[in-house]
Amino acid sequence: MTQNTGQADRIIRIIAGFALLAWAIWGTDPWHAVGWLGAVLVVTAVVGFCPIYRVIGFSTSAVSKRK
Repeated sequence: MTQNTGQADRIIRIIAGFALLAWAIWGTDPWHAVGWLGAVLVVTAVVGFCPIYRVIGFSTSAVSKRK
C-alpha cells in the first residue's frame, strides 16, 4: 500500500474520527450510531492509506505526488 494521505489530511481525519467516535459513545439521538464511522477515519489516518482515494485516483500525500 502506497501512502496517499498527506499530513494535514491525516490530522483532520484523526480529529474528525475521534469526534465521531465520541458522538457514537455518548450521543443520545437516534443517529449517534453513525458516529462509529469515525473508526474508519482514525484507521485510515494511522495507516496513511485511503482506499477511496486510490479508486478515484486522488492523493494528498507529497510522497506519492513525487513519483
